Amino acid sequence: MRFLFIPSVLLLFLCSCQTAKADDEIDNFLNAANISTTSSVGATMLASGCNIFRGKWVYDAQYPLYDYASCPFIDTEFNCLLYKRPDKLYLKYRWQPFSCNLPRFNGLYFLEKWRGKNIMFVGDSLSFNMWASLGCMIHSWAPKARYSLITKEVLSEIAFLDYNIRILLYRTPYLVDMVKEKEGVVLKLDSIRDGDAWRGMDLLIFNSWHWWTHTGRSQPWDYIQDGVKVQKDMNRLIAYYIGMTTWARWVDRNVDPSKTKVIFQGISPTHYLGREWNAPSRSCAGETQPYFGARYPAGTPLASIILNKVLSRIKKPVYLLDITTLSQYRKDAHPTYYSENKGLDCSHWCLPGLPDTWNELLYAALFG
Repeated sequence: MRFLFIPSVLLLFLCSCQTAKADDEIDNFLNAANISTTSSVGATMLASGCNIFRGKWVYDAQYPLYDYASCPFIDTEFNCLLYKRPDKLYLKYRWQPFSCNLPRFNGLYFLEKWRGKNIMFVGDSLSFNMWASLGCMIHSWAPKARYSLITKEVLSEIAFLDYNIRILLYRTPYLVDMVKEKEGVVLKLDSIRDGDAWRGMDLLIFNSWHWWTHTGRSQPWDYIQDGVKVQKDMNRLIAYYIGMTTWARWVDRNVDPSKTKVIFQGISPTHYLGREWNAPSRSCAGETQPYFGARYPAGTPLASIILNKVLSRIKKPVYLLDITTLSQYRKDAHPTYYSENKGLDCSHWCLPGLPDTWNELLYAALFG
């Protein structure tokens, strides 16, 4: 399955949410769940007290962190330079937190610290984006280290054989189950059977949001089920909250924090709608610089607020890699038309590119 985000699907979803009925439904749900739409997403700070997710993008001639031609892990849907993207400025930006400096990513140190361990990304194509980026960043530090690459529909693996470290990717766009039944494919909001494959990892990095907005032909299920209630559809933000609550319950029941660290990747934004950065006639196509305003005009996505509420109620420690706001600024960093995909892609990210920053932040969270 290709995890593509379809612009028309996003537009349909956003338009449907603008109706009075949908607005009332969302408001009633948020109030009932005690979720404030005015609160910002809380980021976990480093031990130093620095919030690494609040900062600005600065030009840095030393970027990017690796050469696209030397990395064997970049998929063609992210390889913008292979598909002749003409501008290069988007490669030259570094994230600078306001109150500290990020530690420099060191792939050899990463390999030594995680020698003999298993890391698993669990989620959709944005997990794929970040997984491939991490492989490239490590490989650039140890280009002569033996590695293996296995890519399959559900479970893929990058292994650095000299260090006995495996970096796995488990593709499941909703985290909760999709089950084929007699009536059709059912998205089960209260069930996670795939979780057995996630056990035994030393680090789990979860992600889910984009596929919750898919409708029509790009929607991979026919019915949606919560408990005994089965229906053709429901408000997707409410469905997301229920599904993530099921995931949180799985973490509480199945994760031993003394053996497994858990990180949630956060909501990765799209840039199909220029009005979100006060350019209503534009999309990500042709954008060559970040948004440099003090605050991103669109504000915090509701999905991020809902996710933050779920994480605040979880009993086991989960670190939020709060990539949303810093990624909202990067309207310039998408593949647009420079990938194997047909059509405009303002959902995924070029490699090298923004997901490398996500992994710098991951490095800071693990070692900073």
